[in-house]
Amino acid sequence: MDLKTALGTFALIFFAELGDKTQLTTMMLAAQSKAPAAVFIGAAGALVLTSLLGVVFGETVTRLIPVTYVRTGAGIAFIVLGALLISGKL
Repeated sequence: MDLKTALGTFALIFFAELGDKTQLTTMMLAAQSKAPAAVFIGAAGALVLTSLLGVVFGETVTRLIPVTYVRTGAGIAFIVLGALLISGKL
């Protein structure tokens, strides 16, 4: 395993997830359910599964489509989504 890649990925995802809607939802569920361990297990499982799907999908896409096209497409998608959010159409 490439430790540098693993640590870099951990740091990037950790800081990206701080204060986002997933964390806020998890906090709300823990407060409402009175079962913090169950909320933790459910949230951790969901994050692991979505990460697995992202890795598998990313690996598959880059086998079929050159990385430059994937990056360009992702950049365009973010710009379009940002424009839609700013304009209030999304």
